[in-house]
Amino acid sequence: MSLERLNTWLLAATLGLGTAVAHAQATQAPDALIKAVSTDVLDAVRADKSIKQGDVQKVVALVDAKVMPHVDFQRMTSSAVGRYWRQATPEQQKKLQDEFKILLVRTYSGALAQVQDQTVELKPMRGTPGDKEVVVKTEIRGRGDPVQLDYRLEQVGSGWKIYDVNVLGVWLVENYRNSFSQEIGANGIDGLIGKLAERNAKAGSTPR
Repeated sequence: MSLERLNTWLLAATLGLGTAVAHAQATQAPDALIKAVSTDVLDAVRADKSIKQGDVQKVVALVDAKVMPHVDFQRMTSSAVGRYWRQATPEQQKKLQDEFKILLVRTYSGALAQVQDQTVELKPMRGTPGDKEVVVKTEIRGRGDPVQLDYRLEQVGSGWKIYDVNVLGVWLVENYRNSFSQEIGANGIDGLIGKLAERNAKAGSTPR
């Protein structure tokens, strides 16, 4: 996948993620939650010129405050690493999560600068009342062709967490699982950690 397409992918993912107050998260249906937090992120980006200009620290703050509270990041990372996750030590698992997060945030920093007049439209949700896992389908509309965006969510307590995103027919976790598996097969888990750290370092000073 090209960097340009990945930027578009993660831009769309960012537009569909965000935060709402804890009460809203606890009471809203998953599709209503996605709609609410999508609007929150769009408003935050439009209101801050430094984010649109790619200010890394502002992007980190935005992602930590508005995205991560709604993502089961351990499940996302472990799924991307695949069968090798259980072979990793707790320290290696933490490093993988840290570097994977930075990888996504670094891409967000460029993608967020492209936000202009996008809106989010909900499509029929895949799932039935009582399901613990559902797929929320949305469409990002703005300049250019609409972007189809799907989310996999799981019920955690009384709220919902996102654990995978699909844009243009490609699931984020699956996309990374293929490349991660190749790297681990060739150089081990530490090799993947080193590869991610090297890639992140080349992109600039590492946000923490």
